[in-house]
Amino acid sequence: MNDAFTKMFQQMMESGQEMVRAFNPALENMQVKGFEQFFPTMSKDMMEMWFGKTFNREGLDAKTRLLVTIAALTVLGAQAEPQLKLTVRHALEAGATQREIAEVIWQMSMFGGLPAMQKALEIAQSVFAEVEEKDA
Repeated sequence: MNDAFTKMFQQMMESGQEMVRAFNPALENMQVKGFEQFFPTMSKDMMEMWFGKTFNREGLDAKTRLLVTIAALTVLGAQAEPQLKLTVRHALEAGATQREIAEVIWQMSMFGGLPAMQKALEIAQSVFAEVEEKDA
């Protein structure tokens, strides 16, 4: 990597790390080893979208961004199960309530259909149970 790319990469990773902390404070010390080998093959625009200003804009807080993500993953259906589990966990960490998460999922039944909504609710309930068991 050249110096300009290294500097840009470091700035984007720092910006991304700030957003990770907002999404889930437990991930504050997350290490992203090996990504630098993957990123040279990714366009600058894509990197900027993921780690730069796009996802770190002041327009939406972390909780809202995560609720919107839950909505999108719900509509995608069962193919997004691992991502939905992770996002529900992060939304809880960012201050979303179980009720808010369920409401978002229910709302998506209009767009993704009842089977997608039912699967997403099952996934969310399994995460709620895991979190409650861990906190007990």
